[in-house]
Amino acid sequence: MKKVKFIYNPYSGESTIISNIDKVIKINQKYGYEVVPYRISHGYGMDKAFDNIDDTYSYVLVAGGDGTVDNAVNCMKKLNINLPIAILPVGTANDFAKFIGMPGDIETACERILNSKPKKLDLGKINDKYFINVASTGLFTDVSQKTDINLKNTIGKLAYYLKGIEQLPNLRKLKIKVSSEEHIFDDHMYLMLVFNGQTAGNLKFAYKAKVDDGMLDVLIVKAGMIKDMISLFIKMLKGEHLEDAAGLVYFKTNRLQVECHEDIVTDIDGEKGPDFPLVIECVKEGFEVLGLNVK
Repeated sequence: MKKVKFIYNPYSGESTIISNIDKVIKINQKYGYEVVPYRISHGYGMDKAFDNIDDTYSYVLVAGGDGTVDNAVNCMKKLNINLPIAILPVGTANDFAKFIGMPGDIETACERILNSKPKKLDLGKINDKYFINVASTGLFTDVSQKTDINLKNTIGKLAYYLKGIEQLPNLRKLKIKVSSEEHIFDDHMYLMLVFNGQTAGNLKFAYKAKVDDGMLDVLIVKAGMIKDMISLFIKMLKGEHLEDAAGLVYFKTNRLQVECHEDIVTDIDGEKGPDFPLVIECVKEGFEVLGLNVK
């Protein structure tokens, strides 16, 4: 019997995976798969999830948010495990899973995964770490890191927004230098986002991004007047901000370098990222994903 490594985070989102584990096992068994579960908890991190992986395994199934999937991908890359990955979006933030069209219903998602073929998708890389959805720095980028895990699990995305509001009084201009073949930005900014996916916090910032074009979508919110920020924010809500919006730099690239001497952190898919300087690149067809109904 074929095996599937089932990695689940019982604390993701509203812990919905706990009441759906039997569905996951039942559906996989129907298709001839033996489910080998691994529960992430204190003392049992992602690094131990792949200890017994061998050639009897067909794919890796991850139930969690962007951060959980991100951690799984990084461990697989480090251990040179080239199995396809499938996602059950049960976390607080499921931006990448939504980008590739994964349904929120566990049973529907499992059926789609098991009736699909692996598709090679792009993967982001920032220094020596990988990211599936977005790397960022500047205002709000450490919101997820600073949000209490219990608050996050209790009230979900609202916890992020509340923490973000707390940071508004700290709005300040940040000097940064971004270099790529396509564009050079050497000025002050508020926020920079580098997308492999399209959304952050369910807002579709990089609506021109594609899963397999070999490019990253870079958005830099330039420091400026408050009135310009309000106008830009309205355009973002309307999904019109990539069309020559004032106060925003947007370009596509497969590689960029970022230098910054400000006291700010980086964030990759809700987890703390590496320190500056940064080399961010797109790894074309960097990993295989199930669930996209590829014929």
